[in-house]
Amino acid sequence: MKAIIEIASNQDMHRRAVAAARALAAGKIEAADFRIGFESAAQVLAELTAERLRTLETLRRGGTQSVYALAKALGRNYSNVHGDVQRLMALGLVERDGDGVRAPFDELEIHLPLVGLAA
Repeated sequence: MKAIIEIASNQDMHRRAVAAARALAAGKIEAADFRIGFESAAQVLAELTAERLRTLETLRRGGTQSVYALAKALGRNYSNVHGDVQRLMALGLVERDGDGVRAPFDELEIHLPLVGLAA
């Protein structure tokens, strides 16, 4: 499964989520991709910083691990990694269980349309 990041209003994202849930319940699809919508490209870039993307990549490559082990693997300060992990969890891109944190997606797609980016 992949996570898809795109520019979309909250209303549009809600409409898509309801449609996907109905299709899933009706057996028309097995599983829908995880989608996140941001109001602007600037917001996407502010949330998905280079360090947060590197954190996701490291989690994908290394599997479930503690935030301490993740900070060590990244060569970064624990509190900075902890903050990034918290934000990525709030976005739904990182999950926590009894063994630590993990990135549940195989792929991350970021869609930034060229039309309307300056608006």
